[in-house]
Amino acid sequence: MTASAPPAGGGNTGDQEAGYIPDPRRWQALWVTLVAGFMSLLDVTIVAVALPTIQRDLDASPAQVQWVVSGYALTFALALVTAGRLGDALDRRLIFLLSLSGFVLFSAACGAAPNITLLVVSRLFQGLAAGFMSPQNSALIQQMFRGAERGRAFGLFGSTVGISSAAGPLTGGAILAVASGTDGWRWIFYVNVPIGVLAVLLGRRLLPRTKASGRGQVDVPGVLLLGAGVLALMYPLVQADSGGIVDLWWLFVVGAVILTVFVRWQHRLIARGGQPLLDPRLFTTLRGYAVGAGVGTLYFIGFSGIWLVFALFYQHGLGFSPLRSGLAVTPFALGTAVAAVVAGRLVERFGRLLTVCGLTGVILGLGATALLLHYAPLSSAPWLAAPALFLGGIGGGFVVSPNITMTLRDVPVRMAGAAGGALQTGQRLGAAVGTAALPGLFYLVLGKGTGYRAAVVTALCAALVGMVASLALATFDWQRDRRARHPHGGCPGEVAGDPVHSRHT
Repeated sequence: MTASAPPAGGGNTGDQEAGYIPDPRRWQALWVTLVAGFMSLLDVTIVAVALPTIQRDLDASPAQVQWVVSGYALTFALALVTAGRLGDALDRRLIFLLSLSGFVLFSAACGAAPNITLLVVSRLFQGLAAGFMSPQNSALIQQMFRGAERGRAFGLFGSTVGISSAAGPLTGGAILAVASGTDGWRWIFYVNVPIGVLAVLLGRRLLPRTKASGRGQVDVPGVLLLGAGVLALMYPLVQADSGGIVDLWWLFVVGAVILTVFVRWQHRLIARGGQPLLDPRLFTTLRGYAVGAGVGTLYFIGFSGIWLVFALFYQHGLGFSPLRSGLAVTPFALGTAVAAVVAGRLVERFGRLLTVCGLTGVILGLGATALLLHYAPLSSAPWLAAPALFLGGIGGGFVVSPNITMTLRDVPVRMAGAAGGALQTGQRLGAAVGTAALPGLFYLVLGKGTGYRAAVVTALCAALVGMVASLALATFDWQRDRRARHPHGGCPGEVAGDPVHSRHT
């Protein structure tokens, strides 16, 4: 990254300068990164269904066992931008393979942990390894693919993001059903080991090397400032079950101040011709990047929190087993799987309109689910809600995949790791807000004696608020692109156009 602004054409100019030659093994390499990414994101939610068993077997307190989930999310988010920049500056392939190896190692350590303390420590390091690995996935897609192929590749990547989050409860429930009995929960972590080892071996053979764009020029003050700022914002959220949001509210102010200093430092470093950790001009010069990051953050507030709410409602409210609880929300994951792949092929033609339609589908699907869970007979409500969840899943597939594509597709390849890390940091912050706020609201309503129905409906309605805000932002961006392409009006059927050009006029 140089001191000059990113080119107006974004990825196109940078791609031409790089002399792009398609790698004949690029699709095989993509599947390696997708499998690794699936494991890292699945581990955000898969553990939730096993927490009661872990708490019993390791004689842990509720606060200790909560750190098995929240500690992973915390270190995951802390590593993302720094890891992305290291991949840009050094070698994405090297960072990916090292972090994947670490993820496998600490997955095994989690499975073998003899007490809650070592389990939490292992989860912290497992999350750190996942955070270093994750931005390399999107950056390698930027590096290996161009044009319509990049849209299809991001479609598969978006499908992986959506399915891994939604499939966590089902996968965890299935593993606990098969590995029942004492220490059965350990297989939730052990299952990563053989898959991860195979991915490392295939990755060494298939992944392309990266030409360094600034070897050794890593912004250490920026790393410290950004890490401190994200930590200050995340820590009260991961401590939400222990009253962290109320007791540690002042950390939000500290975090905002630190991140302001971080932005000023990045501008100063650019003015001096240095190599910033995260170039602020991504948010100003590449217009679609800031909007896409905002859409993703708002969407993940609702998207991430609903799975814990559903697990609480089905398991505690209706007495479902973890497996049955996971099956009840499977329609959403199935809808996402189908729609995300299709959306990757359509984003080149329709652009931001896909995100608008997708968010509308999610809102309609989850809204209908809330109504059915509230009014339908309890014995049949989960199954009557399945079609509504499937609709929501289809909408979700048209949100995550196109939004990732629209946000990252025009980012110059030399900045792809840091840009992908920043985008995912926003998603992780949104997920932390959702997983703290929605279950907290669920318990608050439940504590008033109104019952599980009222609790789940209230939490789902709160999730819809984040979805509606995301829809408003996406609609604004879509309409702005329409005006940019057709300043004097035009055929409504042409509004989507070519997002590569329309986003930078």
